[in-house]
Amino acid sequence: MHDGHVHTPFCPHGSKDRLGSYIEKAIQLNIKGITFTEHAPLPLDFVDPVPEKDSAMTWDNLTSYIQEIQQLKEKYNRELTILLGLEVDFIEGYEEQTRKILDEAGPYLDDAILSVHFLKHNNSYFCLDYSPEMFEMMIGVFGSVDAIYDSYFKTVQQSIDANLGAYKPKRIGHISLVRKFQQKFPPTRNYDAAFHQLLDSIKEKGLALDYNGAGVVKPLCGEPYPPESVIKSALERKIPLIYGSDAHSVKGLSQGIEKLYTGATFSVPECLS
Repeated sequence: MHDGHVHTPFCPHGSKDRLGSYIEKAIQLNIKGITFTEHAPLPLDFVDPVPEKDSAMTWDNLTSYIQEIQQLKEKYNRELTILLGLEVDFIEGYEEQTRKILDEAGPYLDDAILSVHFLKHNNSYFCLDYSPEMFEMMIGVFGSVDAIYDSYFKTVQQSIDANLGAYKPKRIGHISLVRKFQQKFPPTRNYDAAFHQLLDSIKEKGLALDYNGAGVVKPLCGEPYPPESVIKSALERKIPLIYGSDAHSVKGLSQGIEKLYTGATFSVPECLS
């Protein structure tokens, strides 16, 4: 198994577990490979909408992050395949700035994920997965739960279609993240068609899908990102599925894997295939 979505102590909203501890735990779990995918620095002129302003790694830490992962790749090269990656935020209206981020960091990367965490409404941005309280506030701003879902699927579609340059990530992150608080704030409509449209676009663009176990351990979600029905549709389209724990601590490695669809066949990142 390759765990293709792992965070690090460079994440300001994660744990401070040592990078070496992640690697030692992965070896204990008999994981064959790991991609460190820290949240890429946000565009300099983007104002992080969460109260602590801690959604992503700072620009000051990017060089240290790259250097430390490169050193660990050499140190553990006989025991574990380690890939240097980033989880890059797609932010509507910041496509050019994101492309510049990728142009700068891309030459050093083995792997990357493109994810949507922020939604734009009028001229304001909101972090849809920050907390149930923020999601409830968003319902008032957007008008309904369904309006948030509509905005989310539109933004994920934009991320798939966006021209982000030569280093655009080849994997789309947790495409059902909008369901993180579904047990408290369920939509009133069925969104199967919206998922199918995203999958058709992912297939057309030759991208892979992050099959993310983190939703299993979220108390108001209780399922992987995306759920089994969407994964079955992805398999029908022969879209590569790459497991990701989305761990923000050592204990999070392999989380949720016992709840993933047993008929799924996992792939490895394209650079290893």
